[in-house]
Amino acid sequence: MRVLMISKACLVGIYQRKLEELARLPDVTLKVLVPPSWNDRGGRVPLERVHTEGYDLEAIPIAFNGNYHLHFYPTLGRHVRAFRPDIVHIDEEPYNLATWQAMRLSRAVGARALFFTWQNILRRYPPPFRWMEAYNYRHAAYAIAGNQEAVAVLRAKGFSGPVAVIPQFGVDTERFAPGANMPDPASPFTVGFIGRMVPEKGVALLLEAMAGMGGDWRLVYLGDGPARAELEARAQAMGLASRVAFYSRVPSVEMPAHLRRLHALVLPSLTRPNWKEQFGRVLIEAMACGVPVVGSDSGEIPNVIGEAGLVFPEGDAEALRAALVRLRDDRDLWGHLAVAGRARVLAEFTHAQVAQKTYRVYREMLDR
Repeated sequence: MRVLMISKACLVGIYQRKLEELARLPDVTLKVLVPPSWNDRGGRVPLERVHTEGYDLEAIPIAFNGNYHLHFYPTLGRHVRAFRPDIVHIDEEPYNLATWQAMRLSRAVGARALFFTWQNILRRYPPPFRWMEAYNYRHAAYAIAGNQEAVAVLRAKGFSGPVAVIPQFGVDTERFAPGANMPDPASPFTVGFIGRMVPEKGVALLLEAMAGMGGDWRLVYLGDGPARAELEARAQAMGLASRVAFYSRVPSVEMPAHLRRLHALVLPSLTRPNWKEQFGRVLIEAMACGVPVVGSDSGEIPNVIGEAGLVFPEGDAEALRAALVRLRDDRDLWGHLAVAGRARVLAEFTHAQVAQKTYRVYREMLDR
């Protein structure tokens, strides 16, 4: 089984563990094409080569870098024709130009192709994106959805092929694990947010919730984005500069050390007309490290957390504050969620499990 994957997400080193797990499965010859970097809204994401055993990872030129809808790969045809894949795994939304490009090239060499989607809000696109999306729906042999709501969106938009719900990536539970530098229960209660610093992630709501907490606490923001400067200024104006720290994005392999310094990880996402939380990957990374998590009820967050964390109504700063106070003051609850979170990741969200589910999709595609 010759599998060609096109994925800008696989620039991130810790995500490449899934590729190693895929390459270990029976009869899989895997080649993964990535751009040299990706200009994300939170900043430039360079290629990290961390887990590269057993498969071929190659960087190829990208056009319109940073444009989600219009980027494509000028030399992709050459690679498809040279590799002659049985399956092309297009790690992109179906309305993107890169997906349409890869789908057409797949058909030209007789390969069966699938696309990946996170989209959990029903949105109609103007031409030419609507035309590209319709073409991809007609010719895809399979679709993988990252969350349950995305399946309903696909059906509403006319995709009639088979769909599997599989997270895009799992967690390396050896790298993301409890460690010696876990916080002392007697130290200041330390809460963290890790991710893109944008308003819809609820970063300002978290500051509001923490500002009303009594006792000795610290708040850590790790990430970059347009909301960061305003949030730093607000923390300063509120007299909280000594309690609130801001750090820029770090290499993915350094993330476990930052997570293990927290008493709690919060994802306070806010649904918008054009966006709601599609998964919340940082939740499962924190849970794997034995860090209790608190999330809003936006999008997929409650399904990710399950019974292994606390969920509050999105936009409700008082409810978020109450959840954090419970975690701080109830050591039994804190310990229970630390254990339950890791157990949930081990049961549902490892890279090996994601690879196995993806492999079953590949086998079904070939059998069909």
